[in-house]
Amino acid sequence: MKNNLTNNIDKLGTVGLFLTAIFSPCCFPLFAFGASALGLGSFELFGGWTMWIFQAMVLVSIIGLFISYRKHRCTYPLLVGIPSALLIFYGYYFANDDTYFIYAGMFGLFISTAINYYRNKLHGNCDTCTIYNGKKVELESTITCPKCGHKKTEIMPTNACEFFYECENCKTRLRPLEGDCCVYCSYGTVKCPPIQAGENCC
Repeated sequence: MKNNLTNNIDKLGTVGLFLTAIFSPCCFPLFAFGASALGLGSFELFGGWTMWIFQAMVLVSIIGLFISYRKHRCTYPLLVGIPSALLIFYGYYFANDDTYFIYAGMFGLFISTAINYYRNKLHGNCDTCTIYNGKKVELESTITCPKCGHKKTEIMPTNACEFFYECENCKTRLRPLEGDCCVYCSYGTVKCPPIQAGENCC
């Protein structure tokens, strides 16, 4: 439940800002047609709070994109979303409330949310997974010491192979078995990211 919520914060923000615009046709003339189709006419649902709520939804969307970035480590949604949010604030505060900047920023946030949705779907619901060279890999592996049987769960690095590992219980220094590239491939429950991705190790 918590994972689903964090994966959808950016969507809540983006949907919220578009709904705010639709229900405030006086502030957003581009959406006046849609509002009229809904029978709202010049109805202002939020009154004087419209732009405050709109800006809050922009921030919620960016926060959601950042939370997702911490999971899938893909910068594309943020690279589109942050400039889009800045366009909105620039249009409102510095460009005499120029709606063209605001509309551009809104559709930019929509695009960044769509990209983020794809990355979240690719990443899945695994909190310890990441994308390695275009493939989803598990980073969590439990190493079992062959000498004392002690188990320790570790997060594997993606930028290096661990050739040596010291058991925290008996202090034995482990090294890969013949034919293996790292200690995770020899003693871990999950092999290292390059092997999972079908590539040669370090």
